[in-house]
Amino acid sequence: MKEIYLAVKNFIIYRFNLHEDTEDNELTIEAIKKNVEFRGANLWTLIFAIFIASIGLNVNSTAVIIGAMLVSPLMGPIMGIGLGIGINDFDLVKKGLRNLGIATIISIATSYLYFWITPLHDASSEILARTSPSIWDVFIAGLGGLAGIVAATRKDKSNAIPGVAIATALMPPLCTAGYGLASGNIYFFFGALYLYFINSIFICVATFLIVRFLQFPKKEFQDKSYEKKVSRYILIIVLLTTAPSIYLTYQILEKSIFETNAEAFVQKELNFTNTQVITKNYNYGRSGREIDLLLLGADLTGRQIDSLTAKLGLYKLDGTKLTIRQGLNAKNEIDLSQIKASILETVHQNNNPSNRKENSRYTKIDKPIPDIREELRSLYPEMNEYSISNVEVHKTDTNRVDTLTQVVASFDNTISKTERTRMATWLKRRLKVDSLQIIVQSN
Repeated sequence: MKEIYLAVKNFIIYRFNLHEDTEDNELTIEAIKKNVEFRGANLWTLIFAIFIASIGLNVNSTAVIIGAMLVSPLMGPIMGIGLGIGINDFDLVKKGLRNLGIATIISIATSYLYFWITPLHDASSEILARTSPSIWDVFIAGLGGLAGIVAATRKDKSNAIPGVAIATALMPPLCTAGYGLASGNIYFFFGALYLYFINSIFICVATFLIVRFLQFPKKEFQDKSYEKKVSRYILIIVLLTTAPSIYLTYQILEKSIFETNAEAFVQKELNFTNTQVITKNYNYGRSGREIDLLLLGADLTGRQIDSLTAKLGLYKLDGTKLTIRQGLNAKNEIDLSQIKASILETVHQNNNPSNRKENSRYTKIDKPIPDIREELRSLYPEMNEYSISNVEVHKTDTNRVDTLTQVVASFDNTISKTERTRMATWLKRRLKVDSLQIIVQSN
């Protein structure tokens, strides 16, 4: 048994030894210190990278954004702060904070300038992705920071540093913050700034942990109480940074699970021959959870509705309110666009080429439709629901067949013609289609 224990121990030491092939500690410290300062070439490189990243976000190009992150020198002062904390060099910490503050302000100002003068003002999916940080961003920043400082302490520098710059994504949140200021959207500004803050803090924490693990030489304090006080402040900052992201992630997961379970409930339990679900709203909020359904066709009896309510628990929907509108109540809220959207959705679910009717005007096309729910929720919070369908339009007077993407959207209030045109333009670019029909209705 002892031999097995020693064999496993030796295997772990051999495979996971971080002390092997390390650069001299003093050389590593000097190399990190060298990249802390933001002036001259470093500053101009940052400005150019910010412009590149802003253009990439504006035109929704992932490749351009990745290129900007590779150029960005933002990692330098952040790792310098972590190193300074790890070796008790608080002059280095102050220098890193000062330079990071300067770099942050210049970055936001540069992106603000770009988004102020650009003719493209719509929020792309790349921008929206940087406005709602979660606990996963904490994990990415921490793990990316660990990879970065481990690579920085090696004699043979690997390609980990560029990878860390891409993974932790310091540049896009700053550009998104600039977009938020330029567009007057404070939610975007603070959401993106919080993501940037998360990435910066946890790269610092990761740097600190590896520096202490590799036992870099520490500067000795004459006042030990001051050293403990600084360490306590660092811990408080880390906890305050992490807590909101954990809460946001919990809310996102809870809502996603609720909507998935609600959709499964509707699909399996409301499958009636003479009754059709026209609209469905899954409401998740502080006031409670609700499944709101609008039905067309034969009315469900009270017993059927009670039976449906009793089955909610089978789908982990305990405590969810089931609201079913039918009969006269439903007829007052139904219009042709809702019926058309419901029919198209049914065609999509049961699409089978052998069952298509040649005389049908609309024929469903098996073309993937991206999930843009979160983007629409951010851009149009007053939107209740939407449906997207790719169809073939068969002309009755000719044999020509056109391709059409049809979007049906329901709003709380009537939207202006200008706003409708902007939405159609954004949807065309986001869905990458040439022909689009948009049907807008208000409750």
